Amino acid sequence: MKYCLINKTLILAILVWAFGCSDDESTDYGDVDFKEEMRDFVIGISNYAKSIKGTFRIVPQNGIELVSSDGNEDGTLATYYLNAIDGHGQEDLFYGYYNDDEPTPESSTHYLRKFLDKSRDAGNVILVTDYCYTHANMNDSYAKNNAASYVSFAANRRELNNIPDYPEPIYAENNMVIENLNQVKNFLYLINPQYFSTKTDFINAITATNYDLLIMDAFFQDETEFSLTEVEQLKQKANGGQRLLLAYMSIGEAEDYRYYWQESWNSQKPYWIVKENPDWEGNYKVEYWSADWQNIIFRNDESYLKKIINAGFDGVYLDIIDAFEYFENQ
Repeated sequence: MKYCLINKTLILAILVWAFGCSDDESTDYGDVDFKEEMRDFVIGISNYAKSIKGTFRIVPQNGIELVSSDGNEDGTLATYYLNAIDGHGQEDLFYGYYNDDEPTPESSTHYLRKFLDKSRDAGNVILVTDYCYTHANMNDSYAKNNAASYVSFAANRRELNNIPDYPEPIYAENNMVIENLNQVKNFLYLINPQYFSTKTDFINAITATNYDLLIMDAFFQDETEFSLTEVEQLKQKANGGQRLLLAYMSIGEAEDYRYYWQESWNSQKPYWIVKENPDWEGNYKVEYWSADWQNIIFRNDESYLKKIINAGFDGVYLDIIDAFEYFENQ
């Protein structure tokens, strides 16, 4: 804790000592290894899920530096982490790093690919989401990802709230029954169903497509869970094939619109909720290594992950994996 040098009354001095100079002061987390704590968190999620359903897929998004034991490009592989997951999601690899529909700087692409290729070569499937909307850039995104042996989705809206009408037919369309991630040729990332009035509308729109993989929210409009029957419906392609479903789950931030959020937290946050994300209202940085937070995510029958497993999803798509960067920069 820092101390403010205010030479007024003893009372003011005590207040300053107790409450600090400002809400933005850094916290001393001692010798916490933020990268390793996130690895352990993901591994714990994987072990729990796979103990219930052996084929359950674990795909973390971003935070790709975790594949290296020290977070550096030339670091030794964190094989214990790589063995616990089935794929990696990466945003903005070729388009959208700074602005949507603009090429990502080559230096950033090169940096990310150093890590992504390590994961790919270890047997994991790489799922890339590029944010671009002009047809030429969408075509280029698919071509570049295919050349790198990555599976990709050119998202024409960063809100991920629609099914793009281009390309038609979808890239690498097929009628296969997809049983494993390594069979996936394309995917749809649609986690914000705001333009669908009902679950039925959403299900009908999805089953009219032929995507091999759907990344979606386990809840409709942040309120009602998709049932086992509804999830099975969503797995059906229009052409008779079958797709995999991954449920989106943020593990590096708490969201105040989720079922687990308690009304009392609006006035008094738990110790492990750190700060609201200035870029996403209602999303809060958390001390993700906290047992209380992790118990919300997994480890028990009332957890977020158990709800996803019970609903029949094929896996989970873990977001805010790169939360370690926030704490490392404090």
